[in-house]
Amino acid sequence: MKIIKKILTVALILLILLQLWRPEKNSAEYRDVKAFETETAVTQEVVAILETNCYDCHSNKTVYPWYAEIAPISIWIAGHVEEGNEHFNISEWASYSAKKKDHKLEELIEEVEEDHMPEEPYTWMHGTLSDNEKEQLYAWAKKARAAYSQ
Repeated sequence: MKIIKKILTVALILLILLQLWRPEKNSAEYRDVKAFETETAVTQEVVAILETNCYDCHSNKTVYPWYAEIAPISIWIAGHVEEGNEHFNISEWASYSAKKKDHKLEELIEEVEEDHMPEEPYTWMHGTLSDNEKEQLYAWAKKARAAYSQ
């Protein structure tokens, strides 16, 4: 019993010390997604879907939930946001070539079709995409791709 008490005490001390480490946050002043939304002719319905399910991990402005202040969750979320931006950063849309834009929209369709996006941990707190929302995303993304694949 003493060994368990010692292990729990050490674990608690480590958890408290871990709170001192703050990972870097994705914290631009605003979501710079206007170029993306304008160029791809995003409807208001699709904007709502993107804001709820995509922009937190795929833009330069992330809205962090309260629990993102607690380690080790803060570290885990920071890693997801960093990885999301590495794959596709909507705020960088204007710097992408037409070929890359077409490819990113193609990937968006594939990831949603295969239920890879939004990722499961994100859906635990934010919910999943409905079939109707997926259809709206597909229709918009396919129409937007047409401008780049010519």
